[in-house]
Formats: sequence, C-alpha cells, structure tokens
Amino acid sequence: MDVALLTDSASCLPPGPQDGVPLHVLPLHVMVEGRRGDSREVTQAEVVDVLRAGRERVTTSRVSPGEFVTGYRALVAATGCRRVVSVHLSGRLSGTAEAAGLAAQELADEVEVRVVDARTVGLPLGWAALDAASLACEGGSLEEVERLALERASGARAWFYVDSLEHLRRGGRLGRAQAVLGSALAIKPLLGVDDGEVVLAERVRTRGRAVARLGDLAAQAAERVREDGGRPRLGVHELGAEEAAGDLAAALGRRVGVEPQMAPLDPGVGVHTGPGTLGVVVAHGG
Repeated sequence: MDVALLTDSASCLPPGPQDGVPLHVLPLHVMVEGRRGDSREVTQAEVVDVLRAGRERVTTSRVSPGEFVTGYRALVAATGCRRVVSVHLSGRLSGTAEAAGLAAQELADEVEVRVVDARTVGLPLGWAALDAASLACEGGSLEEVERLALERASGARAWFYVDSLEHLRRGGRLGRAQAVLGSALAIKPLLGVDDGEVVLAERVRTRGRAVARLGDLAAQAAERVREDGGRPRLGVHELGAEEAAGDLAAALGRRVGVEPQMAPLDPGVGVHTGPGTLGVVVAHGG
C-alpha cells in the first residue's frame, strides 16, 4: 500500500482513523456561544438546542493549513505512506480544500499530496473517500485513487429540505439559489447540491410534501443508477429530525430495495442548514 487518504468531517464519517482502511477524518470547527470546538467536542444535540433557542449565533471556522500540515504528517507516520489523496467538501461551500492545498504546497518536499475538491458534502464525500481508501488497500496508484475519489463524488446526487433558509443565507451558503429565491425566506424549497453549490431543486408548500418529494427524487436517482448497470447506494441525513429521518429511510428502503445509511449531519455542516434538516443522497455503490 503506497497511498493514504484524508478527508474532513463534512463527510459525516466519525473523526479520526477509520477501521480497516488508510483513511483519517479531520474534524471541522464550530463556534458555539463563544466556545470553539470540533465535531468530537460539540455534539449535534448541542448545536440544535442553541440554534432553536436563538441565544447566540453559532458559526464555523475552516481548518487551518497548519492543522492540515499536522494531519498529513500524522498520517504519514501512522501508515508509512508518502503519497496522500486528500478529499474534501466543496470549495464553493468552504475554504477547507483551499487550506489543504496550501498545506500540500508547504509539504511538497516531504509528501506528495493530491487535493480533491469533491464538489459535494455529506455521505457522497465520505463514500468517495472510503472507496478510494479501499482501492489504495488493493494497491491502487496515486493517480488511480485520486481518479476514483473524484468519480465517486461527481456521480452522486444530494437533495435536502430545511425548515428555514435563514441559516444558509446567514452563512453565505445559498449559492445560485439565492438569486432565484431572493428575499423569500418564508417559502419551503427543496434544495440540491449541483457542481459544488446549493441550488433550488423544487418549491414545495408543506414539510410533508417536501419529505415525500425527497423520497421520489432519491428513488428516481437510484433507478438511474441501476439503468447504468450500477448498484445504488442510499443515505439519509438529518439535524434534529431523527424520527422523521427514520421514517423516510424505512419508506425509501422498501421502495428501492436498498437499506439507506443513516447519518446525522456533522455539526460543522448542520450549523448552516439548521434544525429540522432532512436530506437524501444517492451514489453508485461500485
């Protein structure tokens, strides 16, 4: 094995080393009521409680290039690999990939790092990193591992519903959807991630209709994966909506015949979507 992998906790994988594969997850940072922590220290429940109470603004801060330098060196020490593929959430949503690139330049004489801007977030990012790490275990080259990570991420689809657009707007994460929605923050849209940024997928009138459409969109995407000869992989994300997410996952599993992976949103992502978020993701399972 010559290649190791690094990703960030926007992948919704647990921070730290991942069992069985050469992959380490670097946690994102969250500021809660003046206290800076990461997803090992700030829980989803804490973020939900503070956002619902409206006591103080909850914010995020990007992982610094220095933290990436430390992370890359630790990964080299743990795995013995001097080639790293670093797979991160969309550069249109965060400066994380940029920071990784700066660190890679600093360490150019020590380790060869290929930074992949996955142009997505959540489980599609995590699955891309895990699949790439599995290929690395099988002896894949740096170029092959990098290519697979990008292919897996770019082939995934993601849609989500938020109770309020305020958190996305305040954090500057509305992307192209901002121009379409303007100041109509009271509507309940279905949003998607397209080429790394948030876009408007559909307008809906009620939360119930939104949840139903999430199921429709995921089922249709899964069918397209099958038509392409692939095996669909499904996931359901939530922030402060565990029961609704469980119901959605159960219904989707019955409909598609594939059990979705349940994944609470990482606090560093959930800060920007707010309580009540539900999301579905679909990707090729190999």
